[in-house]
Amino acid sequence: MIGRVGFVGLGLMGGPMARNLMEAGHELVLYNRTRNKAEELAKAGAAKVADSPRELAGESAITITMLPGPPEVEEIIAGERGLLEGAREGSIIVDMSTSSPILAQELTRIARNRQVGMLDAPVSGADVGAREGTLSIMVGGEEEHFERAEPLFDVMGDKVVHVGPPGTGQVVKACNQIVVALTIEAVAEALVLGAKAGVDPGKVLDVLSGGLAANKVMEVKREKLLSHDFTPGGKVEFHRKDLTIALEASRQYRVPLPVTGVVDQMFGSLVAAGRGGWDHSSLVTLLEDWAGYRLHQHEQSA
Repeated sequence: MIGRVGFVGLGLMGGPMARNLMEAGHELVLYNRTRNKAEELAKAGAAKVADSPRELAGESAITITMLPGPPEVEEIIAGERGLLEGAREGSIIVDMSTSSPILAQELTRIARNRQVGMLDAPVSGADVGAREGTLSIMVGGEEEHFERAEPLFDVMGDKVVHVGPPGTGQVVKACNQIVVALTIEAVAEALVLGAKAGVDPGKVLDVLSGGLAANKVMEVKREKLLSHDFTPGGKVEFHRKDLTIALEASRQYRVPLPVTGVVDQMFGSLVAAGRGGWDHSSLVTLLEDWAGYRLHQHEQSA
């Protein structure tokens, strides 16, 4: 029996993940800086709302965090009135945010000194995967702690892999975000080239999806790319943050990431243009800007 589960961070990803745990029968304690989000979710099932991370940790056998990035992770876990101030000996903190491998290792060290387990378990699958419980979850940390938390992971995701010791979950997530960003950029280039040359963008995607170029980006982001409805599933500003983490790791491990650096700057251009809150597939609009051509112009000229 796992016991009560704490959940901190109930945004675009965390809210659906917590809801799935509740619907699976787990008793939750919730905390969110915007308290009404926690209160609204608590009404949907067996959950209570805590006044602070410290209070939540004191009532939880396993605590999950889903936060914007490293500064928030450090503050919520190790800061004043944070989780480690209230965590019980033998409990586990599972950080499912996309954060820094170095920070994950440091927090694990601090937690270990307090007899608290720590896992870094970032996810891939965007808001759709969070809602449907089909996330890919990559977990770093001790095997013992992974085995205790695994039943919770199985509710939230359909691909759960213990990738290695503390910090490695975040390393693999950085690798994931590199591939996703560079794939979005490649698809955007192909679409703008094809459309400006007179080919229906939808047919470009149809053909590419049937061969070696097939990828998940074209499947998941197809409608956003074609309709230009960039309501965010994964925001530009958040993906740029993820690439910053990857580039910092590249310096630590002395691994050049030349194309990642270019795409990072492209995301930066979108942020500067006021598109940081758009879905990351809006990278296509930057290529359109440079080409002086919009995908929908194909329909107008057909």
